[in-house]
Order: sequence, then C-alpha cells, then structure tokens
Amino acid sequence: MLRIRFGPADLARVTVAAAPDVLLETALSVRHLATPPSGPAARRGELAAWRRAVKPGLAARAGILARLVPPAGYLPDFLYQPTARDAVTAAELAAQTPTPQLASDLDPLHTAAGPSATRELAQGSTAARRRLVEDLTRYHRSSLAPLWPAVLNVAAADRALRSETLLRGGVEALLATLQPGWRWSPPDLLVPFATSHTVELCGRGLHLMPSYFASSAMLIYDPAAPTVLVRPLPVTDTATPPGDVLGALLGRTRAGVLASLATPAGTTALAERAGVSVATASEHATVLRAAGLITTVRDGSRVLHTLTPLGEALLAGG
Repeated sequence: MLRIRFGPADLARVTVAAAPDVLLETALSVRHLATPPSGPAARRGELAAWRRAVKPGLAARAGILARLVPPAGYLPDFLYQPTARDAVTAAELAAQTPTPQLASDLDPLHTAAGPSATRELAQGSTAARRRLVEDLTRYHRSSLAPLWPAVLNVAAADRALRSETLLRGGVEALLATLQPGWRWSPPDLLVPFATSHTVELCGRGLHLMPSYFASSAMLIYDPAAPTVLVRPLPVTDTATPPGDVLGALLGRTRAGVLASLATPAGTTALAERAGVSVATASEHATVLRAAGLITTVRDGSRVLHTLTPLGEALLAGG
C-alpha cells in the first residue's frame, strides 16, 4: 500500500495534468507490447488491433528504448519530460540529461538488462545520446503516433470529469473519487502498490498524471517539486449492464445511459454507447440532469455530458 500524506498546504496544491506525458507513455507502450497487458490498458478494446499491427518488429523499431524499459517496476526518471508537448522535444530533452543523472537513473537497470546495454548512455557519450533521440522518435512515429489522438481524447474526457468533481465537491471529493480501490482517508490517500511506503508531500503538493498504458499507480518523486502520481485512466465498460438496484430505480435504459457516462460524452456518442437514438439519449440526459446526476456543458452547438459526484456515487453503489 502506498500512503500519500497530505498537509494543509498540500490540499491547496493538487493539480491535474492536461494530458499524459508523451515520453512516459511512449515507454509504457513498449512495456505494454512486450508483456501480457494488465490493468485498465488490458481492457481497452481499441488496443487489440493496435497491438497486432505494431508488435511485430518491436525490438528493431524501439531500439535502445526496449532495453530501457524492463517488464515491470522501475523506469529511468529521464523518460518523464513533463515540459515537452511533442515526442521530438521530449526525446531531445531526455538526451540532454546531465551525465551524473543518466548514470544514476540507469544504474538499477544493469542487473536486468546487463551493463553493456546502457553503459555508453550512462557515460553520456554523444553517439549514445544521438541514438536515444533517433530511437525514441522513430518508435513514437512508427508505433504510437497513430494511436495518440485516441490517448488524448480519453485523457481529455477524464480531465473534464475530474474538473467537474473538483468544482462541485472540492479537492477532497476529487481525491475520494480518483480511482476504484483508492481510498481518501484524511490526511492520507491510500493507493494499492506493490510495496508499502509512506510519502510525505511536505507542502509541495501532488500532481496527478493520467496514463493510458500504465497498469497500476506509479510515483515520480523529486524533493524540489510536487510529487507526481501517475494513475491509469479508467475504462468505460458499456457491455456490462448496470446493477438490478440501479435499473429498478432509474429504469434499465436510463441506467444504461447513466453508466455510459463513466467517460464524458456528447449526445451522439452517448447514443452510440447506450444503443439508443440521439433523440432518446437527449431525453434521458435531460431527466438525469434534472435529477442532479449529470451536468451538461454547451459550447456553441456542441455539448458534453459528465457525471456529477452524486451520479458517480449512485453508479458505484448500483
């Protein structure tokens, strides 16, 4: 269990990333391809075709990245570049990591990958740095770029939901509804983890980073910056019908519409998920909104429906 301990100042310094970190997702996608998928990523239907298309020839396309990403656990810190907005910039920033940090970050990999796999990069050689940029950008362009719009869409929908929860219930409501199995027990956020740790935030706050490919929580710690908690993005399971209690309370179709909004959606997408007409989806959304279970934001002719904390709670109990 990971115990993240908040002080009063930390609650005022909880932030939510606008999108997944492009370089971290690049690395985690290699892990996803190289090992049997697990966690939320294993249940993403759109990933099956992607895996079939890009897994052949993975080692050749990933290059040194395949040796920097062990099957589980540790990843080198330089594979997280939060200031980069695209893969090329992220790769260049990673290659500019000071040599002492490269050596420190790569040291835990020597046992798993063998010293020869990372020695030149750990020594900071110009050729190894150049190869790192080339391999990272080649792999991202050939393998991850086709899926990246879908990654950003899922993350944007999740962020909209987190923002709505924060606006309606405050930061403690946000922490209490982050992830199934995670528990907010003030002043601690309790997160299932492979080992037991207590992390004191010490007034620096917490930065929540969504991940499309992560199978479980990850922690990125910097004593001079907010602690980063990487959380797997949720998967909307529209094939599973809502519970009998919820169906009896709302009606099976309306309960299905509510369940379909586990990830925010417009009316057309909502209709497709729930298997109803657009007009029927709009009618049910009106009733659910009047009941305080969803909220609807309009931008011109477009709308986005999201669950309220009450709607989340009802689904969780139904």
